[in-house]
Amino acid sequence: MKYWLIAATLAGMATTPALAQKSYGPGVSDTEIKIGNTMPYSGPASAYSSQGKTETAYYNMINAQGGVNGRKITFLSYDDAYSPPKTVEQTRKLVEQDEILADFGPLGTPTNSAIQKYMNQKKVPQFFVSSGADKWNDPKNFPWTMPLYPSYTMEGKIAAKYLLKEKPDGKIAILYQNDDSGKDYVKGFKEGLGDKVKQIVIEKTYEVTDPTLDSQMVALKGSGADVFFAMSTPKFGAQAIKKAAELGWKPLYYVVSVSSSIKGALEPAGLQNAVGLITATGGKIASDPRWDNDPEMKEFVAFMKKWAPDQDPNDQSTGVGYMSAWLTAKVLKDCGDNLTRENLLKVLTSIKDLQLPTMLPGVTLTITPDNYVGFNKLQIVRFDGKTWQPIGDLISAQ
Repeated sequence: MKYWLIAATLAGMATTPALAQKSYGPGVSDTEIKIGNTMPYSGPASAYSSQGKTETAYYNMINAQGGVNGRKITFLSYDDAYSPPKTVEQTRKLVEQDEILADFGPLGTPTNSAIQKYMNQKKVPQFFVSSGADKWNDPKNFPWTMPLYPSYTMEGKIAAKYLLKEKPDGKIAILYQNDDSGKDYVKGFKEGLGDKVKQIVIEKTYEVTDPTLDSQMVALKGSGADVFFAMSTPKFGAQAIKKAAELGWKPLYYVVSVSSSIKGALEPAGLQNAVGLITATGGKIASDPRWDNDPEMKEFVAFMKKWAPDQDPNDQSTGVGYMSAWLTAKVLKDCGDNLTRENLLKVLTSIKDLQLPTMLPGVTLTITPDNYVGFNKLQIVRFDGKTWQPIGDLISAQ
């Protein structure tokens, strides 16, 4: 979709006669829609900050084209340094002082866990959480919290299916971040292994405050494992990849999608050290030549060049930020003049088989009032030193 088409789509309803009386929630007027989120612009997960920067750039583009249904988007994105207490402080500011309509695209499992009860008590949308933890799919108890990122448990199951196929008798080592995100990944992975779970020979965890993973990696190699399931954020993912190379350890190495960014994790580790790594993805990658003539990817790359020239389109986080902002703008447009929190929820839970511009063909989004997990398929890919190359067809966790 070309820029002028996006503008026409989002602004077109401004000239359509109102069919119903306008209804506004906090942060909304005839000229403005105020939204916000928190991002780790500093701290141990700052590699993800490109997501928030891309979102900001996207809303700047939309505003330059006239906004959404004639309303400009005011986007407030605050640094929480990946620190839950800071997330609470900044989110309270967004809700109680800035009076945003909704929190769109906040990042992190521990950070969003710290505000989940507060947001639901206040009935403030905490939508498109950039985390695939299971806890976000609880519409009965937390209807105002909704993920966008594919489920960690689902990815864990898909990883297990692939690794068992490649090395059915492999000795398995596991590394994971000691929080809900890491535990969800491992839960799904073990469920996917089924009775092969006995082939796990070692498990090691780390804390986000740890300076390095050196001791964990030495122990993991020493276990004799030849299959490695590694769950981490980009900073620690880069450390693990680099240390494995230094140790001369060459297992069948699976890195989870949240740590598979070429820019955020593989380049810091040394691209030569990342050759042969396996992961799963639902999104297109700009450096993949398969998408050179894909209209939506050409549009994404052109957008990045014009509106976020200091960000790398091959950084997975920029793709997530683009997807989150694109979907936010679409949902706000679909709300028309009924821009209340309640209508936002209604519109979102009516999404069915939606193909997002940066997602692989066949990886579609469906959200219902009873199930907030939007995606159910992923693609296994292998890093060839330049980009992630697909292996086989899309895989379902079922």
